[in-house]
Amino acid sequence: MRFGVLGPLAVWTPAGDLVLVPEAKVRVLLAALLAREGESVSADRLLLDLWGAELPANPLGALQTKVSRLRRAIGPHLVESGPAGYRLRAETDAQQFADLLGAAEDAPTRARAELLVDALDLWRGQAFAEFADEDFARPVAHRLAEQRLVAQELLAETRLELGEVGAVLASLSDLAERHPLRERLRAAHLRALYLAGQQAEALAGYAELRERLADELGADPGPELTALHESILRQDPGLRVAARPRTNLPAALTHLIGREHAVGAVRALLGAHRLVTLTGPGGVGKTSLALAAAGNAGDFPDGVWLVDLAASTVDDVTEAVARVLHMREESGGDLPAHLAAALRDQRMLLVLDNCEHVVAAVADLVAFLLRAAPELRVLATSREPLVVPGERVHIVLPLAPADAVRLLVTRAEAAGADLSTADRGVLTALCLRLDGLPLALELAAPRLRLLGPPDLLSRMDDRFRLLTTGGRIAPPRQRTLRAVIDWSWELLTEPERILLRRLSVHAEGSTMAAAETVSADGLLAAGDVLDVLSRLVDRSLVVVAEGPRYRLLESIGDYARARLADANELADLQSRHLAYYLDLAEQARLRDARAQQWLPRLDSESANLSHALDTATRNADLDGALRLARALVWYWFLRGRLSEAERHLQRVLDLPGEHPVRDSVSAWLTGFALLRRGGADEKARASATGQPTTDPDAAWFLGVCLYITGGDLAASAARLSAVSTTDPWLRAAHLAVTSFQSIMRGALTTAHDQASAALGVFESLGDAWGRSQASHTLASLAEITGDYPTAVRLRTAALEQAHRHQLWLDVADQLTGLARLDLLSGDLPLAESRHSQARRLAAEHGYHAGIVHADLGLALGARRAGDLADAEKLLHQILDWHERVRYSPGVALATAELGFIAELRGQADQALSWHTTSLDTAAASGDPRSIALAKEGLAGAHSLAGHHDKAETLLAEAAEARAAVGAPLPPGERADVDRITARIQGSPG
Repeated sequence: MRFGVLGPLAVWTPAGDLVLVPEAKVRVLLAALLAREGESVSADRLLLDLWGAELPANPLGALQTKVSRLRRAIGPHLVESGPAGYRLRAETDAQQFADLLGAAEDAPTRARAELLVDALDLWRGQAFAEFADEDFARPVAHRLAEQRLVAQELLAETRLELGEVGAVLASLSDLAERHPLRERLRAAHLRALYLAGQQAEALAGYAELRERLADELGADPGPELTALHESILRQDPGLRVAARPRTNLPAALTHLIGREHAVGAVRALLGAHRLVTLTGPGGVGKTSLALAAAGNAGDFPDGVWLVDLAASTVDDVTEAVARVLHMREESGGDLPAHLAAALRDQRMLLVLDNCEHVVAAVADLVAFLLRAAPELRVLATSREPLVVPGERVHIVLPLAPADAVRLLVTRAEAAGADLSTADRGVLTALCLRLDGLPLALELAAPRLRLLGPPDLLSRMDDRFRLLTTGGRIAPPRQRTLRAVIDWSWELLTEPERILLRRLSVHAEGSTMAAAETVSADGLLAAGDVLDVLSRLVDRSLVVVAEGPRYRLLESIGDYARARLADANELADLQSRHLAYYLDLAEQARLRDARAQQWLPRLDSESANLSHALDTATRNADLDGALRLARALVWYWFLRGRLSEAERHLQRVLDLPGEHPVRDSVSAWLTGFALLRRGGADEKARASATGQPTTDPDAAWFLGVCLYITGGDLAASAARLSAVSTTDPWLRAAHLAVTSFQSIMRGALTTAHDQASAALGVFESLGDAWGRSQASHTLASLAEITGDYPTAVRLRTAALEQAHRHQLWLDVADQLTGLARLDLLSGDLPLAESRHSQARRLAAEHGYHAGIVHADLGLALGARRAGDLADAEKLLHQILDWHERVRYSPGVALATAELGFIAELRGQADQALSWHTTSLDTAAASGDPRSIALAKEGLAGAHSLAGHHDKAETLLAEAAEARAAVGAPLPPGERADVDRITARIQGSPG
């Protein structure tokens, strides 16, 4: 996370997305911690910062609640607590500003200017804008404002050294008016006026300043300002700016965005290497980066010279270089030798742009010149390396999403578009569709004058028709997106064209094995694929990603697919692609130790698997679509991809025709629909209860989903008991689920035996998911009996295992379980943090039951923290859901909690009503512990009403019910009973 205080308070993710920090007091808390710059702040000090003299009823509890909500917004680990109070571990734009300012003070002139521009660009307004008048923020805001002025003064002085007089005048005129008595600022402004030929205005400015100092401060100008005044009077030549170095580099028409670090990196490379080549796909911004890096690349007294080779042929590369350097070939002479002789003693930087179509000729010339001229440096741009000894290749990557959005917005607004209210998520998606390529973004920006970002995003499938509005001064091959890629295509050999177009059938890249299997045939031998692919990588048309995987940028992929269709190969390649990934999915082993290798492998091929399934469905390939869908269901479940599974399965089942696995796929679809809607889908519930299937896996899954989503427990048990199999994994999975149902019936010994047996099988198989399920039951049993250390150990181990294998639904469940143990142990902030994390994870995966379980934990924590209003609101939502799915244990628990809230408020009649409902529901469900809880609640209601004998009787009955199933009330759950008991014992008589 990155935090912004140089303007309105802001929080950004590492990707640059804005993080919402809701609620005013939580934002005040964040600002107060940021203002202390990493120092600990006591709870007392924070209470004053947040509430002043008007403290809430439970100050420390209220502060803990705000801290928990801040952790929920920005992550649980950034806000630390200790004996000295709270501190925030944060990277802020203020610290980044200070670092840049410090680096600028010792940097060479040009680098200093750029560092200062970068530093000042971080400011978005007044520091701590909405909190600048608060006591905690005022000192640091004042200090930062002073540092900003110092940076502005230093930048003005630096730009004057560089001769940028006009830029200084434009920036200082208003600033000098707002700070008329800052002598350093006024000195820079007066010098700029003089250098701009406005000597009279400079002298008048000095006179005005001298008069103002005398009137307001009773002082005279300082010695430096007085000396400057005298120099202006006598027109001292020392005030003039030194002559600029010799160069033909064009002045930049726009600010280079998103390449700040890259510019520094390239300059550093030029300091260490004599030949640096910038490579990357067309439109990635190699030329812009080269020009920016060359602009102040170091000490080159003989100049920095740009040679654009775009229009050159292999025969006239040398002539193009000589022309720029104003050297003529003597009659009958050897031009390369003449050029080498002329450069022999020169310290020069030669920028050779657009080398890819003449790369061999450029390589020969550069090698020759570097050998002859030891002080020569060469910076080249090309879509492939020159392959010259000593060459250092710097790959220019597409812009990161945040930088791409910044470029798009800047250029669009310059073209007249208003993006002030645009959705950042849509802008980011648009930039991703354009691969972060600066040229594509520049071409798209003018379109935003007429099309809103969502509309433009929806048209990206027709990008080559859409992006045709390049600037008039751009070369023809950079005026449209298609022309940029056409240029690369024309430079390819026939085998390279064949492989490039065939690689486009893959989604998000492929492995070497997939490329060889899918692409090879009579036109391209499998044994040749490696060499051809290597050449495409060298030509910046294929990107090598981690794995390694070989992928195409989206724009190049679209172009190559069009070429694939033109070659009449599309249908054949789609068929080969489906066959390869269907075989992969059917081979996958996900129910034993081999899942450790198969899950990451399927993850890396997820896009291809989804693409193959979509293509098979679109082409009405019933066999391929149904088989691939059935092969992927357990993978989707383990990864928590419920909506993806439901979408694919529904589309596949819409295809006409009979098939042996159709009933199985239909049953899995029903289960996913239940999980997605938390059991509220009546049609899915009915289907899950009675849907016929001969697939034991699918039948078991339906029983599990009925149980997880709080449906009819009898129907779930019936569905599970009907599963007949000799498969040890499925038998263990059946035991794991029924063990928790045994807990609900109060059969704790049976539950322990079932879970232990299941755990033994899963451990022998090495199945992480199964171990997590069995451990869930055993941890719940330990919690019920008050053995919290064992429960924590089991859940922690299960969480680590689920996280390691990225079993996200299990991660959510285990986090909720650990959070409940935190709650029972009295650590309310940690409980809230873990419950919130579990809720976010469940929501991300459409796991509605997981959301409800986490919300229940948040409600229990809120009640124990005294935040009864929040607890009540959550409990009504939870009750509504449990009533809709007719899950009686959930209804009993929610109504009992609402009853305790009423009791805590002193509302005896309301408490009695809620707890009576809880007891009736618990009795119907048959869960002895739910019955005991309801009776404990009723005891509280009666004690509040003064019926102490009745209350004592109910508490005794509750204790007896718990003891009967071997689960007396553990210490962490005694707070309500202890409170009620104390009320009874403290009553008169």
